Amino acid sequence: MEKIHVIKIGGNVIDHPEKLRSFLADFSHLKGMKILVHGGGKIATEMSKTLGIVPQMVDGRRITDDETLKVVTMIYAGLINKNIVAQLQTLHCNAIGLCGADGNLIPAQKRIKGDIDYGWVGDPIEIKEPHPLLTALLKENTVPVFPAITHDQQGHLLNTNADTIAATLAIRLASSFETHLVYCFEKKGVLKDVNDENSVIHFIDPHHFQQLKQEHIIFEGMIPKLENAFDAIHKGVKTVRIGLADDLLQLNQGENFGTCLKPLA
Repeated sequence: MEKIHVIKIGGNVIDHPEKLRSFLADFSHLKGMKILVHGGGKIATEMSKTLGIVPQMVDGRRITDDETLKVVTMIYAGLINKNIVAQLQTLHCNAIGLCGADGNLIPAQKRIKGDIDYGWVGDPIEIKEPHPLLTALLKENTVPVFPAITHDQQGHLLNTNADTIAATLAIRLASSFETHLVYCFEKKGVLKDVNDENSVIHFIDPHHFQQLKQEHIIFEGMIPKLENAFDAIHKGVKTVRIGLADDLLQLNQGENFGTCLKPLA
């Protein structure tokens, strides 16, 4: 199988123009087929305030009413996405910006109201086969760049967690490609000691994960991230890596990039 990397970046890169330029330069030199998924960082929040819309957040998730949906669509799928695509073109990386509605690439469902009404927030529908359009683009050495926007197939756009979009794409591609999912964040990886940046745990399998939870080495916000990562592995993704954006090109040398999550041997 041909190898592909699905790489997600967040606000720690998006919010800093110099970091973004440096990351995209590295990304353009990453060998083989690749997809980039990005969040929105603080720019949508700043724009909302400029327009007199008070951002509402619950546990780090944005409540998306009608007016907020307009802002996140403009910022995520417009300003940020097209800026990334334009920068990649200057680096001779033939990128194309696509949201989940384009070509029906990522259909989703509006999140059911529970204790919290998240508004126009979507959860992708699980599909096990890669989309023919996506496969065709990849085969033509085109690099898709996805923002955190999907659609409900009824005419509504949906604000969707970028981590989830990256995992969804990786799972769908896993039946046809050797798929590697990479989450770039502000740490070098999953740390054994949160106060020691160099205490990276290089490999975690499901048994080790349970042990780390029991020992409270992994806790709080990191637990759902790793649970979602192991779910992707269970559904066919070869590896999931979590590490520092600055270290991305280690993937070209086959070196350890951050923490590698993999199935039991």
